[in-house]
Amino acid sequence: MLLHLSTWQEVETYLTRSTGIIVPIGSTEQHGPTGLIGTDAICAEAIAKGAGESIDALVAPTINVGMALHHMAFPGSMSLRPSTMILVIRDYVSGLAKAGFRKFFFINGHGGNVATLKAAFSETYDYLADSGISHSVQCVVSNWYMCGSVYKLAKELYGDQEGSHATPSEVALTQYVYPEAIKSAPLSEPVAKGHRIYGAIDFRNHYPDGRMGSNPALATPEHGKQFYELAVKEISSSYLEFLATN
Repeated sequence: MLLHLSTWQEVETYLTRSTGIIVPIGSTEQHGPTGLIGTDAICAEAIAKGAGESIDALVAPTINVGMALHHMAFPGSMSLRPSTMILVIRDYVSGLAKAGFRKFFFINGHGGNVATLKAAFSETYDYLADSGISHSVQCVVSNWYMCGSVYKLAKELYGDQEGSHATPSEVALTQYVYPEAIKSAPLSEPVAKGHRIYGAIDFRNHYPDGRMGSNPALATPEHGKQFYELAVKEISSSYLEFLATN
């Protein structure tokens, strides 16, 4: 059940049986020579929809732009500043909390979002308490790429060539979701890895093609289907456990 394809009456009825909602969040940033710029949002959205369908949970509109300031030296990348993203999360949650939602399960596709999301949750709780909207709202983040079953399969398929950005696992998932948008391009050898990140220019200097230790040429749509199914199953279970907690 997708929020943006529902009527207000349907949402009102949904709230009589559940106060939980899934919120996919990703990023719009470079993913190397063969990765789609929308990879992180595509992955989070697809898994959120799959989980929502499997357990009859409402899914909010995807937050497509995240905290990706370190990718801004690559054309097409977009970013929210951490302070802006905190306000976006606060407003997403508080608006839905006014309607009666209490359990917010964020499915995240971008590692750069994690620190800001946790800060946003703290600020949101304080804002809601001061506003008198709710003292019982709970927010959690589930990073699909860190699901135990997903991580295990990525290591089995790709080993050290999984890397940490523009990975074959995430590229494979986008190939499964959008087979018409599969890209190919020459990939340099060896690929850069292991450098600290101090900003956008520094990032591009150390990672000139955008990859971080990864070999996305190993990705296939068939692999993507496997990652999708594993993530949907594991995240669906995690969501139900979250709903059951006080």
